[in-house]
Amino acid sequence: MDRPGFFFCICPDAALLREYVEGELIAPLKAAGEPDVQVFWADEGLDRRFWDRLTLMGMDGRSRVLLVRGAQQLPAEVWKKLSAALGTPRSGILPVFCLEGAWEKGQPKLPAHIARLKCLAFADKKQWVWRSAGIEARALARYIQKQASDMGLRMSQEAVNTLSDMLIPDAFAVHNALEQLFLASPDGSADVELVRQMTEFTPEAVIFDIIRQLESGNARAVWKALLQAGDGGESLLFPLLTLMARETRLLWQMRAGEKVFVPQYVEREKRRLADTLGFEGLSRVFAALRKAEFSVKSGARQPLQAMEELTASLSLIFSASRREAKPSR
Repeated sequence: MDRPGFFFCICPDAALLREYVEGELIAPLKAAGEPDVQVFWADEGLDRRFWDRLTLMGMDGRSRVLLVRGAQQLPAEVWKKLSAALGTPRSGILPVFCLEGAWEKGQPKLPAHIARLKCLAFADKKQWVWRSAGIEARALARYIQKQASDMGLRMSQEAVNTLSDMLIPDAFAVHNALEQLFLASPDGSADVELVRQMTEFTPEAVIFDIIRQLESGNARAVWKALLQAGDGGESLLFPLLTLMARETRLLWQMRAGEKVFVPQYVEREKRRLADTLGFEGLSRVFAALRKAEFSVKSGARQPLQAMEELTASLSLIFSASRREAKPSR
């Protein structure tokens, strides 16, 4: 592949997408000095700052990467303007458009106005497109082994297989679980017993991906994950209630401007989510959690019924907040 004038990354797995961008697009630019990387979020719109950085050359000679996340959310008129602007090559400026929507039947489900773009067809011809449906279930163990090796964590094959049986095929899920194992391992190695202990006492290793999918409004992925649990997610109800309450308190603190610690690679997304939900949306999440817990403890619902109702309620809350994208009073 020649040095691209622009690039499309089409993948529903945000962590896998980030790996590709950092390893395949940004890393090669570092040979000529540290590139200037700026991230823009499509649901916030592309303001003058983006257009200036796309069209105006910098004075410091640094390579410039303009990363547009969730680019499938940009309206047709913006894509029309982008396609025209991309027709003029600009040395040292690399716009990267991340199309992170769901896939169906092995193909990305792109809005019609994006699928017909001349700039996308041109990028395909020049091989300036990376497509990935995410990690396949059958490749999960291999991915876990590679990521563990990269971070210096030794794992037996039995431990790898056990962890792959417990996780959803998602790069973020793998990274989070391996980080916990690395911290828990006394000598940089993790056997099957440590994996089982971690997943028993740290339910995040199994269900935090459900929370992430809820927060992104991806209801289909949530229901799929619950079906994979074998019991419809019944056994996950109370761990989910605990972790979701902790997550919502953290978002509330962020919304209130309090200082909280979260890993740097998710902080921006967490703060955006807190602002999007607002205090009203976060209050609705708390109410849904309280209702689910009380319904089971009072005998009004069986755990499976409560889990299904909770999942439906949270999916509606997060999906509505993403559509409206308005902070509450």
